[in-house]
Formats: sequence, C-alpha cells, structure tokens
Amino acid sequence: MSELSQLSPQPLWDIFAKICSIPHPSYHEEALAAHIISWAQERGIHTERDQIGNILLRKAATAGMEKRKPVVLQAHLDMVPQKNSDTVHDFATDPIQPYVDGEWVKARGTTLGADNGIGLASTLAVLTDSNVAHGPLEVLLTMTEEAGMDGAFGLQPNWLQGEILINTDSEEEGEIYMGCAGGIDFLTRLPLQREAVPAGYQTLKLTIKGLKGGHSGCDIHRGLGNANKLLARFLSAQASALDLRLIDLNGGTLRNAIPREGFATLAVSATNAETLKIAVQHYLVVLKNELSAVEKNLTILLEPVENTSLALTAESRDRFIALLNVMPNGVIRMSDEIKGVVETSLNVGVVGMTDTHAEMRCLIRSLVDSGKDYVVDMMTSLGQLAGAQTVAKGSYPGWKPDAHSPIMHLVRETYQKQFNRLPNIMVIHAGLECGLFKKPYPNMDMVSIGPTITGPHSPDEQVHIASVGQYWTLLTELLKAIPEKQ
Repeated sequence: MSELSQLSPQPLWDIFAKICSIPHPSYHEEALAAHIISWAQERGIHTERDQIGNILLRKAATAGMEKRKPVVLQAHLDMVPQKNSDTVHDFATDPIQPYVDGEWVKARGTTLGADNGIGLASTLAVLTDSNVAHGPLEVLLTMTEEAGMDGAFGLQPNWLQGEILINTDSEEEGEIYMGCAGGIDFLTRLPLQREAVPAGYQTLKLTIKGLKGGHSGCDIHRGLGNANKLLARFLSAQASALDLRLIDLNGGTLRNAIPREGFATLAVSATNAETLKIAVQHYLVVLKNELSAVEKNLTILLEPVENTSLALTAESRDRFIALLNVMPNGVIRMSDEIKGVVETSLNVGVVGMTDTHAEMRCLIRSLVDSGKDYVVDMMTSLGQLAGAQTVAKGSYPGWKPDAHSPIMHLVRETYQKQFNRLPNIMVIHAGLECGLFKKPYPNMDMVSIGPTITGPHSPDEQVHIASVGQYWTLLTELLKAIPEKQ
C-alpha cells in the first residue's frame, strides 16, 4: 500500500489504500462500514446509521462559513467483485492489491474498486483535511449500490439536512453529470428436459474467454463481446448439425457487468469430434476478424472433461440455444435529445443451468421509462414464445436532467476557473443513486462528478492518477464556493 502513499493528494490516496485492504463487495460491506464508523468517532465526527445500514457523518462548517448552504457528499460502500479466471481471490476475505502502472492505478487480477472507492475516499478526506474550507457538511455512504441500490431505495426523508448533494460516482474527469438512466432487472427461466448421454460420446468443455467485459451502462455502446451471446451464436450454428449434447452452459457473474467468460459442456460422437474442433477454430478466426478492434485477447478453448451428468434432450437444447441466440443485447436505441448518449440498452449478464431449468439474468437501462417498458414487453413476449417464465423486478428511476440546476452551473463555473476550459455537461447511461434520492428529497439540488476510471466492473479497471488530483481540486474549490443560504 506504500506505493499509493507517494501519490497526491496524499490524504485521499492513503484512505483509498485502506479501503482496498478491507473486503467490501456488494452484501459484504459491514467490515468497511464498521471501520469508517470507528474512524469517524475517533476524530469526533458525528455518526449515525439508518435501518438499511447507510452511514451519515456530520461536520460543522469551518470558521466563517456557517451561513453557507449545507452540502451532502455522497458515495457508496460496495464494489463490483470481478476477477480473471486464473486469479485466486476471495472477495469476501482477501484485500484488493492496488499498484501504480505509469499514469494509472490498477489491481492485480481483480476489479480495483475505484468505482466508488475513490469517491468514498474523497468524502472522508474532506472530513479530515484541515486545509479544506466548507460550510455545514454531511457525508452519506450508501449500502449495496452495485447489486440493487439497496441503500438508496431505503433512504428515509428528513434524515439529511443538506440542500445540495454532490454524488462522487462519475467516471470521467472533465464531465459533469446532471442525469442518468433508470433500470430494471429481468429474469427469464426456461424449463429443461434431460436424458442420458449416448454411449461412445466424449465430453468436451468449450470456453470463450479473454474478453474485456466492462460496465453494462458506460461500456454498452463500445461493441464489446458478450461471452453468453457468443456461445449461443456458435451453438446455434453447430449443435443440431453435429448432434452436440448440451450438458451445461454458464457465463457472466453479474447482471451489470458485460460477461467476459462463458463455458459450455458438450458431448459429441467420435465421428463428429474432429469436425467440432475445426468449427471452433474457424469461429475463432471469424470473431477475431469481427472484434479485432475491441477484443484483442479473445480466446476459444475446447478441452476434454469428465462427465457424469445428463444432457438436454434435443428439443430442450434447441429451444434454449434459440432463445439465448435471439435474445437482444446491447444498445437498443440512441438518444435523440442527447447526442452520443445511449437511450435504452440491455445486458444479458448472467446465464446458468440447473438440472431442471436455464436462467438468463439481464439488466435493462433507459433514460426514459417508456424505453424501459418497451424492452420489458419485448423480453416478456420472447419468453412467451419460448415457453419460459419471465419476471421483471427491482425497477429504479432515472435522474431527470435539470438545465436550471444552480449547483450544476456552479460546478461548471468552478471548473472553468480552475482549469481554463469548459467541462462537458452530460447525462450518463448508467444508474446513479440521485434518481432514487429525489423521492425522499425532491427539492435537493444534485450533481455528479468524479475522476477518470476506465474498465469499471472488470479486472481491467484502472483510475487515472492525474485526474484524481484534478477531481480533488474541483471538489474542494467547489465546497469553498458554495453560496450562502438565502
């Protein structure tokens, strides 16, 4: 961790290093929460928790700034747990191992947790850095944002005293976010029938790996490979023709991460085994040709494995493969109002099988509720055609942009003053908690800022060191510029 201590601003990086040392994937944030509460109490910072587990820290204004509008700095406690297949790491017990690589901080074989660990560290650094001037200040740290926004859903009215909320969960320096997409989870469950694998068949495991993966909102427009969809495409072309017996298929680990790896366990007759190997080699050539600009490390393996399980019947196999193959994925529609921003998308994030059924877990996002509803209807119809059960749940609202937001204009003015250039005012195709905060606090003025983070929700996640310094400058100068209450 000493390597990060050499970076500036030092208080922020030291706190981030400590965050990395405490496991905190979604649903396992309690150790980090306990540390933060103890840390705050040692420094005489007022501390509260609500029934969901959200943490609220309060600090009085610095001298002379008591009449400024009260501000809430907000971050979430959890991180997305993703690792490379050859990395041995238990996110519930093992620390993240960050390191400096040139201009970036990365992690060894796993997600870094800069999303939202850098923002979290910045909120705590503000509380302890005596050089930061601010008015009345609250820090709100929410639970389980990445897996369902549990903390934001449970936030109660009349708890926060702030009039302005600064969300720290954006991932591009030089961009100010004033709106975001809403989302909903969608589950498709298809009944399956199984039978014995014929005598004389050999069992092979087909693996697609080496894909970049990434954030199912921020990266959905980049044309990255989805391992689940790539498996379905191959099997759609070859399963019936080669009489492949499908024993298992699984890929992806989170509905909000683009799947990097997928696996299919197949049984094939001796007469078709060599043809299957040739087909796999040809498919790899096809994909490398199609995806060479974005997926430079794509690999497909076909290896023998032991098997004692039953295989799907031909009818179940064909129905499952057809459903997964035809299931839409990626960008559904670009926004007409905000050029270059995705309006509606979905991610076929997790696919798995049991003895009796297959499950496909997707995350649908849209800037407009009607777009979200359309994709839910489309996926429901698709399930009906396939004889599958479908459930849409966990809907959360988008954050509607407010062009007249005073804090947005103040951030823009502060940024221009500090860096002599105008920032981009953006709407992000990802889920920020601000939309949910608007329900209990409809009059709160909100904005989202952050440093440059690439590859979030994947082991390629990295944070740009210089941008963290710029973000810190913007945040601290912004707190200094907050106007007085009217």
